[in-house]
Amino acid sequence: MQTTNPEPTVFVVDDDEAMRRSLKWLIESTGLPVQTFDSADAFLTAYSPQWNGCLLLDVRMPGMSGLELQAYLARAEYRLPVVIITGHGDVAMAVKAMRAGALDFIEKPFHDEDLLGSIRRALEADSQARAQRALYATVLARLNELTPREHEVMDLVAAGKSNKEIAAALGVSAKTVEAHRAKVMDKMQASSLADLVRMVLLVGHGA
Repeated sequence: MQTTNPEPTVFVVDDDEAMRRSLKWLIESTGLPVQTFDSADAFLTAYSPQWNGCLLLDVRMPGMSGLELQAYLARAEYRLPVVIITGHGDVAMAVKAMRAGALDFIEKPFHDEDLLGSIRRALEADSQARAQRALYATVLARLNELTPREHEVMDLVAAGKSNKEIAAALGVSAKTVEAHRAKVMDKMQASSLADLVRMVLLVGHGA
């Protein structure tokens, strides 16, 4: 079993072999890679944090149930979006899964387009979340390049203080504040004050 997937992949966890084959055929017909697993344990044994895509998860399975796997993944901060597949009578369980963070649940028997639509939404959610995490890491790395004084100036700038107010607060000249501010903008690669404020808010710096 491969340990990484460089492109978004749909991971199917279902103990029903016929259902796994059917889902694999359907999803692959749209051009998406698919990996299937017959149990939650099999999925966890193969899982890599490098995986991206989404998880198509049956609720009722021998051993660890779908809901138990979802809860485990949440505790471990494994962030693959989850789409729940449920048979009739499992709706209450599916609602519980939604409240625990699943993006959608699909009842068996389902229409192919309903399932594929949910998968597309889950893949888009994963892509957006990964982009946000990458941006967070980038901004954090830039913050770490600032000196303590530049941090102070940045926090006050982001709070809406003028150069004059910042100078008074820090006991330095307005010209010194301007120099620090310019360095902050350069190191943070901020194109504008609004851009800088967005980055500060993203990482919660100074909050």
